[in-house]
Amino acid sequence: MQTMINLEGEWKLQLDEGKQGLVLPFSDHIILPGTTSHARKGPKNEEVVISALTDEYLFEGSAWYSKDIVIPEELAGKRCLLYLERTRLTTLWLNGQEIGSRNSLNTAHVYELTGLLKAGTQTITIRVDNTGYPTKGGHLTSPDTQTNWNGITGRMELQFYGKSYLSGIRLDTDVSSRSVRISATLEGTTGTTLAVSALSFNSELEHSAAVKEYALTPGEFSIEYNLGPDALLWSETAPNLYNLTLSLTQGEGEPTDQAVLVLGLREFKAEGDKFTINGQKTFLRGKHDGLIFPLTGYAPTDVEEWVRILGISKSYGINHYRFHTCCPPEAAFTAADLLGIYMEPELPFWGTITEPTDEGHNQAEQDYLVSEGYEILKAFGNHPSFVMMSLGNELWGSRTKIDSILKEYKAFDSRPLYTQGSNNHQWVPEILEHEDFFCGVRFSKERLFRGSYAMCDAPLGHVQTGLPGTMKDYDDQFVPAAGASSEAEGGGTIQIQYGTEAKTVQADDASGEWIPHIPVISHEIGQYATYPNYDEIAKYSGSLKAKNFEVFRQRLEENGLGHLAAKYFTASGQLAVACYKEELEAAFRTKKLAGFQLLDLQDFSGQGTALVGILDAFMDSKGMITPEEWRTFCSDAVLLARFPKYNYDSGERFSADIELSWFRSGSPSTLMLDWELTDGDEILAKGTHETEVPAEANYIDICRLTIDLPAVTAMTSAILNLRIAGTDIRKSYDLWIYPEQSGTGLDGIRIFHVLGDEVLALLEQGENVLLMPKPESLNNAIEGYYCTDFWCYPMFRSISESMNRPIPVGTMGLLIDNSHPVFRDFPCEEHSTYPWWNIIENSKSFIMDGTDSAWSPMVQTIDNFERNHKLGFLFECRVGAGNLLVCALDADKAGATPEGRQFLSSLAGYMTSEEFKPQYTATKEELQRIIQ
Repeated sequence: MQTMINLEGEWKLQLDEGKQGLVLPFSDHIILPGTTSHARKGPKNEEVVISALTDEYLFEGSAWYSKDIVIPEELAGKRCLLYLERTRLTTLWLNGQEIGSRNSLNTAHVYELTGLLKAGTQTITIRVDNTGYPTKGGHLTSPDTQTNWNGITGRMELQFYGKSYLSGIRLDTDVSSRSVRISATLEGTTGTTLAVSALSFNSELEHSAAVKEYALTPGEFSIEYNLGPDALLWSETAPNLYNLTLSLTQGEGEPTDQAVLVLGLREFKAEGDKFTINGQKTFLRGKHDGLIFPLTGYAPTDVEEWVRILGISKSYGINHYRFHTCCPPEAAFTAADLLGIYMEPELPFWGTITEPTDEGHNQAEQDYLVSEGYEILKAFGNHPSFVMMSLGNELWGSRTKIDSILKEYKAFDSRPLYTQGSNNHQWVPEILEHEDFFCGVRFSKERLFRGSYAMCDAPLGHVQTGLPGTMKDYDDQFVPAAGASSEAEGGGTIQIQYGTEAKTVQADDASGEWIPHIPVISHEIGQYATYPNYDEIAKYSGSLKAKNFEVFRQRLEENGLGHLAAKYFTASGQLAVACYKEELEAAFRTKKLAGFQLLDLQDFSGQGTALVGILDAFMDSKGMITPEEWRTFCSDAVLLARFPKYNYDSGERFSADIELSWFRSGSPSTLMLDWELTDGDEILAKGTHETEVPAEANYIDICRLTIDLPAVTAMTSAILNLRIAGTDIRKSYDLWIYPEQSGTGLDGIRIFHVLGDEVLALLEQGENVLLMPKPESLNNAIEGYYCTDFWCYPMFRSISESMNRPIPVGTMGLLIDNSHPVFRDFPCEEHSTYPWWNIIENSKSFIMDGTDSAWSPMVQTIDNFERNHKLGFLFECRVGAGNLLVCALDADKAGATPEGRQFLSSLAGYMTSEEFKPQYTATKEELQRIIQ
């Protein structure tokens, strides 16, 4: 039996920032597992980081940890390993004698101490370095995510073994035979008997497999153990697990060694354009994870915390995790085993794979990265949740070399599926011979299969630029129409986004139009930013402080907008949710897509501070949407209605094709759709439709729904509700219906496009004036843009500038004073909704910086936290004896739609009413400064 001495607890500590070497006696103490930062060791970091969280006690250099332990006499002669889980670069000394060094960033550091430990008191000294890594480390060492900590954060123990024991145990399951191949090495000098048994422990139905014995001789062996025809399988819907017990005995005595491993019988495959689990197709609903843990600054190594975290994600319909340039601790895989989450670790690399003849080739780094992959496979490959593996993020360089690494990994361990990387060779991707699935955002420059992009990667996505509707899918991007011309770059170089910077790369090996023949996952979809929640600052009570949030708040307050922070947060969040809904539904509508990876369900703390989550960095809800509502468009069964627009004329016919994306276990023979169109409590129309379901169908056409919308005399908000009877599957869509209008209602309104002498004279005379400057004529204004900002403005502003490309607009939707009488005929929410899309896309918002906080626009565009402009789309004021309403809108373009006509009519109705009495009085000079 294995015996452990736990090394957790108090250790001596000596910080050595300059790497001068150990100075005795030790001057401090620390509790391990932990980090120097979390223990608040070293001088306080006075830096205020803007682009990420601030590590308050950042230490980079060598840290020396030492502990005296007592070795009992009976253990002194046994084989002994020192096991250190989750650390940095380590060097070990025992009683002052240097033993060796280890450098894995992903897996445990294990030291052989057999024959070196004596009975009595022994001194273990460990130097941990968090500089000079063999590679940059991606998100394993990045200040953007878990920080570049120094310490040891997982299990710390001495492991003692008997005369015979097993090492290197590997489990290869076979679903068809309900068996597992157990490969290992019998260490020792004599033969023994191995007894194998298995008992399920987390299933509704208990199952056990009979004990079977095998005679072993020292050395490597491989045996087959059958669990029986009734053995339970592991999947996302039924994550059945077994305790597999391996006991070594000699004669009739007690076991000399025993290992208990968690076993899950499963077969995760790439078949055609989909993934299958135990022969059933599944659709991957993934999230990105960069190991963001704001309270500690490092990833937890306890299973309970990972069960909590992964459980939150699963409550939002997530069944897959992609770890960006990192591998999580073993506890994460264990939790994923329990919950049924498909895991994809990634090598800690975000760069270029080169050949020996290439400029800047670094063979040592490449060898290290490849070795890390082997270590990850050996350490975590037995977990049923470990089903996929990636070579890195957005890699460039030699496709031949990348493919050769894949080939070697697959020969070593064929259990997981492999991809060359996440979004490799961005604009000129290509499927490699030995990859099992492809992860990217485009097949060529124009063949996009994601809904949003940065300006430096334009063209932008349909969520950002397209007329809102629910028709979009990406199937025609997978298989272009016959005769479509190739869009490949014609050789030479191209400039691309490279991490948080720009880079010029070769495009000579672009392959032109190509059709994917393996499953395709869309990479890092979403990235819809929300405004910061400054109440969150108080939650940063651990290693990391949100000093960036404090700076953003101060900027807002200095611009006189601090009182609007909470409303900015809420309004931008509601717009982001709507964008995510369309993004995800477009993925579910795409029959050739195998899954997606969100960026992200939670906020990303770094790279400029990207608040792109519906959860904050702590995985707490931001109050934007419930898990139940999110699952209506992110689940194993998603109802979808295809219709071209959200805004309709009175009495217009509404048509929608109703579909169901179905990846649940089993398949119903029939299903019943219940639908209704409501206006508040009033049911405008309703019905049912029964559909026969083809066997094993994943995409079910239910019916075409046709509704003659009611004749309305006022702008009406309606909700289309869909539900599959007897299930939790439901969906709702907001629609808007507008009364018939022959014009905009602006006849008789004094309208001007320029703030000239005539306008000012009319105002002095007490007239009411509507000033509608042509958007293209304005300089002191921000372009109208309906969608919220991509990722975060400062990062992509900088990248666009460095690439000499247009910078992003950078705004985050609207904040609307919807109780104002100007909206009496245009009822709306406080946040952006689809009636505003055409209006905003044909407008600009004035920069009103420096104006009195009492001058509050009725429609304010929310700016990003870097600029914090006060942006007025619709505002009013008294000037002299007159009243002025200002809106920088192209009325001709807006008035071509029912929603635009309704908006203009509402303006006219307000201006001709007794309620048009602005409270704020502006000077001529103020107006002239703003309107230019």
